Amino acid sequence: MASIAPLLVGLFQLALAVLIIAAIWKVFTKAGQPGWAAIIPFYNLYVLLKVAGRPGWWLLLFLIPIVNVVMAIIVAIDVAKAFGKGTGFGVGLAFLGVIFYPILGFGDATYQGAKTA
Repeated sequence: MASIAPLLVGLFQLALAVLIIAAIWKVFTKAGQPGWAAIIPFYNLYVLLKVAGRPGWWLLLFLIPIVNVVMAIIVAIDVAKAFGKGTGFGVGLAFLGVIFYPILGFGDATYQGAKTA
């Protein structure tokens, strides 16, 4: 008889994926962008760059190994600042997105516009 553990793990992963998609959808909607962009690969990153106030060509930088990690941290901090949050929250978005994107999307944070220099 097969174990039920893989089924439970799969269901947990599916629930987590739905939560993250819904949270990013809500973040995009708060920023005046189409929420459905959260489910389109590469386009969701382009929209996230727009929310952060960064140029679209930065999408190419995400294709370069190691550079993409640095870019992800910078963009996460910019997204946090665009919603009136601090650098610490942005670092949380970068490294613990599964926790911080739902806080940003479902919380009372409002989009204030890009704060890039």
